[in-house]
Amino acid sequence: MRKITIAIDGYSSTGKSTIAKQLAKALGYVYVDTGAMYRAVTLYAIRKGFVSDTSDNFTALVEALPNINVKFVHNEELGFSEMFLNDENVEKEIRSLAVSRQVSKVAAIKEVRTKLVEMQQEMGKEKGIVMDGRDIGSVVFPDAEFKVFMTASPETRAHRRYKELLDRGDDVTYEEVLKNVRSRDYIDSNRKESPLLLAKDAIEFDNSDMGLVEQFERMHNYALRIIEKE
Repeated sequence: MRKITIAIDGYSSTGKSTIAKQLAKALGYVYVDTGAMYRAVTLYAIRKGFVSDTSDNFTALVEALPNINVKFVHNEELGFSEMFLNDENVEKEIRSLAVSRQVSKVAAIKEVRTKLVEMQQEMGKEKGIVMDGRDIGSVVFPDAEFKVFMTASPETRAHRRYKELLDRGDDVTYEEVLKNVRSRDYIDSNRKESPLLLAKDAIEFDNSDMGLVEQFERMHNYALRIIEKE
């Protein structure tokens, strides 16, 4: 049975990574969280003072790109890969609201996208991969056999993200999270470089009122039908 490429795009906090991990595990595929890659670059930029709530120096960030190394390292104990930035495990830190506030504008930088898209395409050369992000089906793998575009209401996504952050011990309010979700939606959808959009051959998947089990079963069945056609 031939392997395929599965591209999962969509808005923030729609559960793309959760579904992608489940599919990869069930199919025996490699899972790649491209959002973690952009978050790692954003964390580097925050640490260096290149981006903040009050000022940005994108030129300095672009010049520093050769010094930024991001990679996934599999954690045998946890059973999944974690993001490393210049050989430092930053898996927890990149999930903070501080990074979420800056990541969309960093991801809009052409040179950043070029660097990371090249890495992502290299990872998927052999197929048998599930990759999630914002432009996987439209830019990274336009010929992917299975494309999904995930969506849900901003309020639903904010509630999900708010709960995740509280469970991590972060000191945030629901209003802050909702504002961040709406801001990221706008930036992701309106940026010049690889905007978030529904690819013409993607399946739109609204999971506002859907549980994890139902989501997975539907996605898995879609994938199996496509694989069996190959």
